[in-house]
Parts: sequence; structure tokens; C-alpha cells
Amino acid sequence: MQTLVSYDPSDSETENDKNEEIKCIRRKDDFASSNFKLQSVFQSTTRLESSVCGLKVKNAASGSNMEYNLNSTPNCAQKHSSPPVMTFNDETLFKFSKDDLENPLSLVQKSGRTGKMVTSAHKRLFQDSMTASQNIKPYIPKRLRPKEAKNNQSKELQESTGILNTEIDCTAQGGLLNKVSDFIKPYLENQHRTSNIPKRLVFQMSQHKGPVTTIHWCPVEQHSHLLLSASMDKSIKIWDAMETGRCLKNYFSHSEAVRDAHWSLCGRQILSGGFDSMLHLTDIETGKQIISVCNHFQITCLAFSPTNQNIFLSGGFSPTVKAWDTRSCKVVSEYNAGIQQTLDIIFLPGGNEFLTSTDAVSRDSADRTIIAWDFQTSAKISNQIFHERYTIPCMAVHPGEPVFVAQTNGNYMVLFSTQRPYRMNRRKRYEGHKVEGYAVGCKFSRDGTLIASGSSDGRVYFYNYLNAKLVHTIPAHKQACVDVSFHPVHPSVIATSDWSGEIKLWQ
Repeated sequence: MQTLVSYDPSDSETENDKNEEIKCIRRKDDFASSNFKLQSVFQSTTRLESSVCGLKVKNAASGSNMEYNLNSTPNCAQKHSSPPVMTFNDETLFKFSKDDLENPLSLVQKSGRTGKMVTSAHKRLFQDSMTASQNIKPYIPKRLRPKEAKNNQSKELQESTGILNTEIDCTAQGGLLNKVSDFIKPYLENQHRTSNIPKRLVFQMSQHKGPVTTIHWCPVEQHSHLLLSASMDKSIKIWDAMETGRCLKNYFSHSEAVRDAHWSLCGRQILSGGFDSMLHLTDIETGKQIISVCNHFQITCLAFSPTNQNIFLSGGFSPTVKAWDTRSCKVVSEYNAGIQQTLDIIFLPGGNEFLTSTDAVSRDSADRTIIAWDFQTSAKISNQIFHERYTIPCMAVHPGEPVFVAQTNGNYMVLFSTQRPYRMNRRKRYEGHKVEGYAVGCKFSRDGTLIASGSSDGRVYFYNYLNAKLVHTIPAHKQACVDVSFHPVHPSVIATSDWSGEIKLWQ
């Protein structure tokens, strides 16, 4: 049996073959005057018999079936054996005009009975429609396959991003910032409660696939149920950490690990930077990037100016710290320290001065480990603040007193004055936890009575600020606990994160 592929009928037939096909058709005088319905039934969508020599027509007026034998010649019978039955209906893939109904030869040609005379456009239309009805993927030439694959990937990425950015009902109800959590409402008016050490685990959030480098509560107290997290899995997430423990938003604006991220002062934007050397300011509601600029070096730390939310600092694998203006997306000041890397940046009270911690360490002392800068003039105020031979991965300012605490890689924390000449308090040293090369964070409680620090052994350590004694420890994580954050309103809630990508809420 000779067969032809439906989507690729041969166009190399000779004129003799065409004449033989035409001779197989016997015209009937009453064919055009009969009313009929066309029904198409194919036994195979990928391969059809080469020709059909019989046509059954139903007269709509009389209801009788008339059979016309269009295959009376012996050559046709020898050439085509076991022809399939083919009928047509009104839902056929081809539209016929009045002239086509009067001309059976044209009708048969357009309906695919003689594939050699049908145009390539009709062949492709017929093939695509038949394969689509059977969920069969059409053939794509090799020269078009890379382009098709790229289009499919971009479409899937857009769909997945859309799903991730709208997976919780709060976005449909008006946005992330249109809600005040019932858990923090009673504490908004009373701002003088004594901080307590949490005792139990409330939520465990494990959607990050890489180390969580930093966590921050929303600075707007009415929306402080929102928790921001940045991870080395290239993502930034916002969580409803007080009520449900669910992820509300995902942002994938970075192509490499995200090293630091901060809320803006109004709580409506997120500033982020990472190892792709890009700075992004993202609107939390729409997910759109307000600014996106290249920093020209890998970023490890960021800080907003406390007096002007349009200005922020960026530091990283460079001897220079840059000050950016979000309105012009340009560098407005540069602070050159002559070091290799900036580890952390904090503003001192008032916003006129800021501190940077660096990796400049010699054998016997840590010259330029902490540097004080004048924010307006870019002048270096002091670089002889800390003289011990350990680097400082993290610093935190006391909420009420003129002191700040510095985390050292010597497995202890020390206090410094925020006023010149930034003297170190040698009587207070908070030790007991382990750092061991991790960028372990430390924070003050809201009332300033407690200092919490992570540890490389996975525990959280609580110290009394006044006497530097260890008060309590929590076995929080199995891997290194790299950051801890007190809630800005609730007196007994903290969040912790670890090197495996896990975030936990404690109360």
C-alpha cells in the first residue's frame, strides 16, 4: 500500500501522474444540485491513504444516500488499494464557494483528495488544525528551534514571576501596606514596655534555598508585621511573620547572590545589592525597579541616610564607599579609605557621621578596622578606633544611649562611644558566642536592655547590656545563625536566620 505523510505530500509528481488522478474522477450532472453535509473522518492524523476513489453524498431533500464511484478505471484500482472512507461536514477545515460546489474537481482538490494540486498554504493549515485537535506538536525546522525555545522560556519566566508576586490574598485586597496586624495593634500606643527573652518557636519559614544574609522588620510600626529577607539564592522575600508565617512577595532582580537589603524609610521600597554589582530600588507593591544602576564592584553592605531617604551608601570589594542619589541615579560623594573591602556601614545619631568596618588587619593591630567619616565633606575623621587584631563584620547603634556595639571575629563584642574620639569601653566585653569567620549579626532590643547575637553553633545568645553578662541562649538552628532582629514594636518577638536558608520567629 502506498501512503503519503499528511503534512508533507510530494510535489515532484510527473504530469502523467496528474492526468491519471484527474481521469479517476467522473463528473455527474446532478452532483452540484444535491444538498449535502460534509463529515471528515480520518483513521490517522499523521498518515493518510494516498487517494480516495469513492464519495458518498446524502441528499438533504429526499434523505437518500447516493454513492458515486469516481474510480472506475483499472489503473486507478491498481494504484490505490483499500481506500479509506471519507465524508465531509459543515465543520470542515476548508470553506467552499458556490463555484466550488458546481465544480467537483475543484471541490476534491481543495478538500485534500488530490494533495498534489493543493497549495502549500492549505497543506500547512490542514496539518496544524489536525495536529492541534489531537494534541500533536507540529514539526519545527532546526533553524527556528532556538528562537522558539527562547520564546517559551521567557513566557514561562513571566508566568512564574506573575504567580510568585501574587500568591497571597493580601495583594488582591489592596496591597501589603493596607493592613495592620492584630498582633501588634495593642503595642502601638504603649512604647515603653520592657523587652523580654522569647521562649517558644512560632513560625519556621524555609523557602530560601541558600544562606539568608540579612533580615529586617519594616520600619513603619503599623506595618511591622512584614519581615524582609535577602539570600544568596539570588532572591529577596517579604514575609507575614506575625500572623501566618507565609511569603507574601518574591523579587528576583539580581543575577547573583544578594548580600544586603534594606527598607526605605517610608517602607514602600527595598534597596538591595549583591555580587552582581547591581543596585536595585524596588517598589514592594508592583515589583518594578525604580532605579537600577551598576556599582562597578561587588556589594556587601548598604545604608540609607536617616535624614534623607533619597541618599544611600554602598560598600563592598573596593577601597571606596559611594553615596548615591535615587533621584538622579548618580554618585554624589565618594569616600576613599585605601582598603580592600568594606564589611559594614552604620550612621551615627544625627546622620552627620557614619562608620565603616574594613578588612585592614595587620599582625599586631587592626589599623583602619573602624573608620569614622564626615558625611557632608567626605573627610576621614578617625581611623584609630579599634586596635585589636580582629575584623568586625557587624555593628549596631544603641537606641537610647550614645554608644554602639561591634561584633568581632575574636568571638566577642565590644562597646564604643558614638562621640569623638569614639573611645572603646574596656570594662564591657560580651563573650560566649562563636563567630568563626561568619558574618554574624548583632542587635539591640527596643529598650536597649538586651543585646542579641547569632553564633556559628546555631544558637542565639542574649546579653545584659549594663553588666555584659550572658542571660540566656536558645538552640535556634542546626547551622550557623547569621542574623537576629528584635521586633520594633512587640516586646518579646525576635526573628533569626541561618546559613541553610531557614528563618524562624520566636516569642
